[in-house]
Amino acid sequence: MTKKERAEFVIQRLNSLYPKTPIPLDHYSHYTLLVSVLLSAQCTDERVNKVTPSLFSEADNPSSMAKMTVSSIQKIIRPCGLSPQKAKAIKSLSRILHEQHGGKVPRTFEELEALPGVGHKTASVVMSQAFGFPAFPVDTHIHRLAQRWGLSSGKNVTQTEKDLKRLFPEQSWNKLHLQIIFYGREHCTARGCNGMVCDICRYLYPDRKRPKKTKRP
Repeated sequence: MTKKERAEFVIQRLNSLYPKTPIPLDHYSHYTLLVSVLLSAQCTDERVNKVTPSLFSEADNPSSMAKMTVSSIQKIIRPCGLSPQKAKAIKSLSRILHEQHGGKVPRTFEELEALPGVGHKTASVVMSQAFGFPAFPVDTHIHRLAQRWGLSSGKNVTQTEKDLKRLFPEQSWNKLHLQIIFYGREHCTARGCNGMVCDICRYLYPDRKRPKKTKRP
C-alpha cells in the first residue's frame, strides 16, 4: 500500500467515525479559546475545561485579565501544570492584546506567535478553530499516529506537519486534525496501541510483526 493509499483510507475511515468535530476546549470567544489552548500544553483538555470556568469568571477579556496579578492567575490554573510560566504568559499576552490590538485576538500567524507563550501549534489551533484558516496543528497524538500509519518519518512536529499537509487536501486540514486527535485518544492511544492493535493500524499494516516505535516530538 502506498503512502497516498494509506492517507486515502485514513481520511475515509475518520470521516465515517467522526463526521462532526466539535472543538474539545470549552470557550465562547476568540480570546477564551486562545487562553484555553495555551493552558492545554502538557495538560488534558478535560482538565482545562474544569479550570477555565473559574478563571473566566474572574476575567474573560484581555483588559480584565491584564489587571489580575500573576499569582492570582497561577492559583486558579495550577491544576493545569506549568502554572508559573502559563500565568505570566496569560497576563503578558492579555496586556499586549489590550494595548496593541484593541483587545482583539490577531488573525495572523506572525502576530499570534509574537505573543508570550504562543508557539506555532497554539497559533495554528487558533487560526484553524477561531478563524477557519487552513492549518494543521500537530500535537502528540497526531505526531504519534502519523508515524504508526506511515504518513510521516516523525523526526519532529515541524516535519510531521509538512508531510501531512502534502498528503491531505487543504480543505480537509481543519477537520482532519481534530479527527486524528479524537481517534488517538479513543483507539490508538500511546499505551493501548503499539501500531498493531487498533483497526486503522491493523488495516494499514496487516503484516507488521513488531511494535512500531515512535519518535517523540
